Amino acid sequence: MLRKTVIGRQEKVDFPLLKLFDVTVKIDTGAYTASLNCCSIREEAEGLYCVFLDPTNPAYTAQEYLFKQYSLKWIKSSNGALQQRYKISTDLLIGGQIQSIECTLSNRSTMRYPVLLGRKFLKKKYLVDVSKTYTLLKRNHKR
Repeated sequence: MLRKTVIGRQEKVDFPLLKLFDVTVKIDTGAYTASLNCCSIREEAEGLYCVFLDPTNPAYTAQEYLFKQYSLKWIKSSNGALQQRYKISTDLLIGGQIQSIECTLSNRSTMRYPVLLGRKFLKKKYLVDVSKTYTLLKRNHKR
């Protein structure tokens, strides 16, 4: 049996391939997928161009990334509305371990947290203790 790691309702993570470090994420067991704040998205013949986070976030870099592999996915929001979003795959450093993650992209600039981690990523690996925050900080490696 796999041992699950206990995490809090908020954690700090890195997205090393996107050069985003010390990003605060909300652990959201009500969401199925992970969602990543993207302040600029455009699809062109070469692929999907994205700028992650927004200028108010300390981890914002203004770097534009090109994804040649991506897809569109229908997402049901918390209010029940269906919305089509782009989905990408990237790496996530959480608790000192790099893991692959699929994220849908949306403008979360008006939200408190730039990233939500949903059940699809959490299942079989993590238990959420909502009374705690930032339980994994001491396990993240130094950059």
